[in-house]
Amino acid sequence: MRLARLLNDNPNFEARLSRNSPTEQLGTSNATSLQTRARMANEWGADFFISLHCNASTIETASGSEAYVYSRESPANSMAFRILEGLHNRTGLPNRGVFVRPSLYVLRATQMPAVLVELGFITNPYDRSLLVEDPQGFARGVYNGILSFYGLQ
Repeated sequence: MRLARLLNDNPNFEARLSRNSPTEQLGTSNATSLQTRARMANEWGADFFISLHCNASTIETASGSEAYVYSRESPANSMAFRILEGLHNRTGLPNRGVFVRPSLYVLRATQMPAVLVELGFITNPYDRSLLVEDPQGFARGVYNGILSFYGLQ
């Protein structure tokens, strides 16, 4: 909710959330939850869809932020690069890059450019501690990336 608040406090943006609390459930399964999120964004007529996640790996040393887009030709690609720069500058976590994944449901089912961001690895002790102790830092990093994309910073 912190990122939405930052965006909504800026008159240039109107952010909407598909989930208004961490415990809110959409749909009855992972598939129906993803369908609901994409449908909601499409109904809103959003300019961008940004989906925030925490990564996990069996390799405990895996660290950093990464992003996924449907295609390199989409404005989402540039948005993703800016968000990762903002995250790296704010958190110091490695920028693992932007990857094309047209198979990801929220990237292919939304009618607007979409970015899926993996903020950090919950399986890495350092990343996890940052995620828990400084969630506002991640919100600021994403926000700064969005501002940069629009030339507002």
